[in-house]
Amino acid sequence: MTEQNNKPRERIFVAIDVAKAKNDVLIEYPDGKRKRMTVVNRMEDFIAFAEHLGTFKKEQCCIGVEPTSNYHRPISYFLKEKGFLLNFVPSIGVARTREAMHNSWDKNDPKDAQVILHMLKIGLVQTYYDPLLNGINDIQELSKTHFLISLRKTKTQHSILNHYLPLYFPEAQKYFSSSRAEWFFRMLHMFPSPHYIKAMGKEEFIKKAWKVSGRKVAKEVFLSDFFETAKNSIGIPVLEDSESLVMFRLVLQEALALCEKRQQLEDRAHEFLKQDPQYKILRSIPGIGPIIALTIIAESGDMKRFSHHRKYLKFCGLDLSTHQSGQFRGQSRLSKRGNSRLRCAFWMAATIAVRMRSNTLRGKYERYIKRDPTSSDLKRKALTASAAKICRVAYSLVKAGKPYRPYFDEAIPSGGIRSVGP
Repeated sequence: MTEQNNKPRERIFVAIDVAKAKNDVLIEYPDGKRKRMTVVNRMEDFIAFAEHLGTFKKEQCCIGVEPTSNYHRPISYFLKEKGFLLNFVPSIGVARTREAMHNSWDKNDPKDAQVILHMLKIGLVQTYYDPLLNGINDIQELSKTHFLISLRKTKTQHSILNHYLPLYFPEAQKYFSSSRAEWFFRMLHMFPSPHYIKAMGKEEFIKKAWKVSGRKVAKEVFLSDFFETAKNSIGIPVLEDSESLVMFRLVLQEALALCEKRQQLEDRAHEFLKQDPQYKILRSIPGIGPIIALTIIAESGDMKRFSHHRKYLKFCGLDLSTHQSGQFRGQSRLSKRGNSRLRCAFWMAATIAVRMRSNTLRGKYERYIKRDPTSSDLKRKALTASAAKICRVAYSLVKAGKPYRPYFDEAIPSGGIRSVGP
């Protein structure tokens, strides 16, 4: 005869659906009863909520939080500091599970709390990694602030290239070759209209523009070409004291100020991290500079917490996924389910590394595109493979605590590739 076990479950599941002003909480006790609570984002409610959970053993409480922007950070930090076990419930998992459970696209906070509770009970959660408690909050703020400043600078730059230049100096856009060419904005700030360049004469223009034109190999030749371009410009003529040019100069000043702030943040980030062992290892890898290294540390935290490089690849969204059903098997593609900023950082590192003269990453890229060097599809796949390789290399080196050691590849008679020292 089968023995029935009527002993109540020992776990207490707590599902928290986070919002800006308040949090909907659903608690399931060991006897199966449920209780709903509303925890307003204020200290009195946080303390009362912790005291209610404190009536049970902390190891009994299994708490799940669906992260929502930054609204989940205060309550998550408060509970973690009190010693409670906190789990991370991915938003996409909640959305898919809600549709499967309720067969509807209907969404509200109480229903989301039920879904989070269900995912907690079946174990479809991840361990919550708090940035402040793990010492990377300052690094994250540096990285995010740099990202916001860069984004604002890019938007301002686009407004200059796509609005002001087509009106007043369309031909000047050919001299813009890099987003870090601050001399270009200074030059336009001094000479916003080609008609003033043409009016002052060639020698006077070269004399005034010499200092603001940046470092050039043949500066006089460059400025002469700039003058000839302005001389034949089709830009509309406007008065020097017109509101149009005042607005143009105002936007140029904003672009220059944002470039200065970005440089200050980059210098500050390097000073803050220059003694960090993980930062030093990442900087030794081809293609990874100060800001990419800062982004990787800020978004990854401690890489050693991942037990295998495949888990880290999945965290970055650089793992492959394949759609297969019956006899049909689709093409393997990137899952893109992980951290988008990490994926972007490794992609940018790959674009830099494959342009460097000698490293194994460039060799991998060239082997990919060997069949058809003109194919844009092959180049994209090659860059993706190189980004994934940099991701694996970064994880392995940080876990081993060793810097990158460059090797050169050479072909062997069997057709394989081996690495030899320089």
